[in-house]
This record gives sequence, structure tokens and C-alpha cells, in this order.
Amino acid sequence: MPLIRNGQMADDSFVKVGADTPLPEGDVIVPFARLLAEAETLLARNARLGVLVSPGEDVDALKPHLPRLALVALAFPAFRDGRAYSSARLLRTRYGFTGEIRAVGNVLRDQLFFMARVGIDAFEVEKAGDAAGFSAALGEFSHVYQPSTDGRRPVFALRHAVARAAAE
Repeated sequence: MPLIRNGQMADDSFVKVGADTPLPEGDVIVPFARLLAEAETLLARNARLGVLVSPGEDVDALKPHLPRLALVALAFPAFRDGRAYSSARLLRTRYGFTGEIRAVGNVLRDQLFFMARVGIDAFEVEKAGDAAGFSAALGEFSHVYQPSTDGRRPVFALRHAVARAAAE
């Protein structure tokens, strides 16, 4: 699948492997359960490691491994399943994960802006032609209503700042 990183098409050196699939040379993304079961062996490899987290899997279990993971891929199996948004935010804010957080599965242009706000910075998309639309989606909204990981000031904070300035 095509990968969009920072609004541009990007090369992907990672290969997804299954729970019982022999590991190829190079960078791999393994299922959550496999990482937990084989952490020492996987983390000792001389290649970058990623983990695929499905909805319902607790990212708290990744905490001891995060400093050595290159990426966390969060599965979006259906557009109405937003549990991965919470996982992304926890990874960025509570656990301080600085590696790549990738959205995989049912990644829709309509949700890209919100995915980016919680810390997702790479997106697997259905078609390479979607890159331009995805890039445009990042700048669709000029104001936000909730604080998030992106550091943008919410509208209420901007209103308070204007009111304070007017009162002085």
C-alpha cells in the first residue's frame, strides 16, 4: 500500500509479518502479541522494528519497549472505530513516543486532520493518487476546539487572549 509521510508519498522499508511468519532481513512490523511474546529476540535484531496494534490492545504494555521501537502502526479496521485515536494520543503524551505512528487499514481523507492532531504522522492509503488530497486535508481547518498533541491553541484560548488584551 502507498505510504504518505509528512504530506508526501514516501518509501516504506518495513515489511509486515504474521504471528508465525519467519522474519525476513531488514525492517519489520510484527503483531502486538508477537512483540510481547518474543520481545528480547525481536529487539536484538540488527534492523528497525515496528509493532501493529489492533483496537482493544492496550498500548500500556508497549511502554518498556517504546524506546527501541521505530514505529507503532495503529489499525483502523472501520471508519467508525476510533479507539486508535486514543492509543496515538497516549503514545505521544503519556509515554513520550517520538517514533513514527502510522495509521493502517481504513484510513480516510476526512479523518486525516484529526489523526494528525493526535500524533499520527504516517498513513497507509488505498491509492497513490490520494496523496494530494491527503496533503490538502492537513491544512483544511484554521482553528481547533480541543487541545491536542500538535500544540495548536484552541479557539477558547484565543478568545481569552483577545479578551485579556482588550481589557488592558
